[in-house]
Amino acid sequence: MTSGQHKLAPGGGCYQYWLTRYVFLRGLGLIYLLAFLVLSQQLRPLIGHDGLLPADRYLEALQAANGTRLDAFVSLPTLFWLDVSDGFMSAVAAAGVALALVVLAGYANVPLLALLWFLYMSFIHVGQLFYGYGWEILLLEAGFLAIFLCPGLDPRPFPARTPPPVLVIWLLRWVLFRVMLGAGLIKLRGDACWRDLTCMLYHYETQPLPNPLSWYLHHLPPLAHRFEVLFNHFVELIVPWTLFAPRRLRQLGGVFLVAFQVLLIISGNLSWLNWLTITLCIVCFDDAALGWLFPRRLRARVAGLEARSSRMRQILTAGLALVVASLSIGPVQNLLGARQVMNGSFDRLHLVNTYGAFGSVGQRRYEVIIEGAADDVVTPSTQWREYEFRCKPGDVRRRPCVVAPYHYRLDWQIWFAAMSDAAHNPWLVHFIAKLLEGDPGAVSLLANNPFPERPPRAVRAELYEYAFTPWEDSSGAWWTRRRVGEYLPPLTRDDLRLSRFLERYGWER
Repeated sequence: MTSGQHKLAPGGGCYQYWLTRYVFLRGLGLIYLLAFLVLSQQLRPLIGHDGLLPADRYLEALQAANGTRLDAFVSLPTLFWLDVSDGFMSAVAAAGVALALVVLAGYANVPLLALLWFLYMSFIHVGQLFYGYGWEILLLEAGFLAIFLCPGLDPRPFPARTPPPVLVIWLLRWVLFRVMLGAGLIKLRGDACWRDLTCMLYHYETQPLPNPLSWYLHHLPPLAHRFEVLFNHFVELIVPWTLFAPRRLRQLGGVFLVAFQVLLIISGNLSWLNWLTITLCIVCFDDAALGWLFPRRLRARVAGLEARSSRMRQILTAGLALVVASLSIGPVQNLLGARQVMNGSFDRLHLVNTYGAFGSVGQRRYEVIIEGAADDVVTPSTQWREYEFRCKPGDVRRRPCVVAPYHYRLDWQIWFAAMSDAAHNPWLVHFIAKLLEGDPGAVSLLANNPFPERPPRAVRAELYEYAFTPWEDSSGAWWTRRRVGEYLPPLTRDDLRLSRFLERYGWER
């Protein structure tokens, strides 16, 4: 069967994927829209010229290491070798929002999807630490395959002469298979709590950004938590194999996968990872399975479409499959290897990647709490005012947030920072320096500014251990916390230690 033909169904019909493509591309348009919205609102304070990890200085260092700009581009392909100014990056992010809205509205073709893919890859390649999450490369891999799924030029949802290539549908299933199986295997090989069925006793409390329902789920009986781990293993280790099974079993597997992602969505804030995974799950279903989502007239119209792909399109699709097969060697070896890497790329364009999630689960939650003081001289009686982040725990009485599929990148990164020390998180020292300056961009990343009139004279970071309040607690608080110790000592704007640190990283004030 060629890539342009549809598999014959019992009784002489055929399984078509016109509606599948339509739903998948619109879902992808939504994810692209979210991704570029986050960029448009957070790129300046994170990777702008005056940001925490400036993209322009990153590219300067990369060019110096490679010798020429062409060599540097080959090493790290990005549009921003042309211009890495804040204005240009903001304009590109705005263009991404506009293009994503077009796809979300139901219109897509090869140039449009190719442009979205390249623009977002350009940002990931200069985003450094703040763009190192697994869902970034997953969006790029799915977005690249989507280029070959949509019509060449005709942007209409159902162009009669360009049917969805079935081979690309299978390649997308291959992505979904690696996402799920990678997550399952990294758990078995990682934390022992996944093997003794105790991980869910801690997960809801220690995950990056809990939501209000996380508190209630945390207080389920231990037996329920053990069942949750078993269900997790079933969905991530067994169900993925149904993606290559006959139609009915594959669709049953798709139902399990979607239900699992919905459970993850309602139990925490994992950015758009689960939403993108649900979008990938669409390829488990054909038009007959998705028909109930559409009016009868449209179903009848789509059922009458029987065009075959052109010979050129079949050749290109076959070539794509060969490229994916070749690039899959590294990810497959990683999946089978004892030292499995979680969320990594094996090629510069992130075409075929390896995935995983929660290979280890902390049993205690630590939070870095940043505080400022207005006193010119810090004394034991100094009054410290706490900075609140937009989503991460701080004030124990503040309700956990609901933010996914949106993504607060600073909140996520400081969750990781609490697992190590300040020496491993220089960006956090840079952030504190900006708070001392009253930098508007840095303050915009926070939920409050306890120093609206003038910047603080001193800023420090304290480490706390957080835990959900007990079920019987009637205080109205969501968390309890205790001070563990000092994370960063009080720093002032004229502190020589801070100045030397900023100079070492090229972040001079």
